[in-house]
Amino acid sequence: VQPQASGGGLVQAGGSLRLSCAASGRISTYAMGWFRQAPGKEREFAAAITYGGVSTSYADSVKGRFTISRDNVDNMVYLQMNSLKPEDTAVYYCAAYTSRTYNARPVYWGRGTLVTVSS
Repeated sequence: VQPQASGGGLVQAGGSLRLSCAASGRISTYAMGWFRQAPGKEREFAAAITYGGVSTSYADSVKGRFTISRDNVDNMVYLQMNSLKPEDTAVYYCAAYTSRTYNARPVYWGRGTLVTVSS
């Protein structure tokens, strides 16, 4: 499984972006997550979703603004980001857990996509 994030770009504060994650292998039985790494900071959790999409989890910093979703038919995961803030600027990574829930750490990581939010 090789997740690949896309959809990043430059956006003004208050704007929206939708990130997409495509995987080389089937991810329908895996929980999936989005993580981000801001310049000079460690990578941090942003959002996660169970294999069937029933349950989700969000970092407090993005709760109410970001929405994670998935389409198991198309083997895709999405992160809708609204009301973006300059502090959301980071490289965003999609990751696959090897379980149906997101209790453990992700195992498969792909290249990230850069999101830059200007003030």
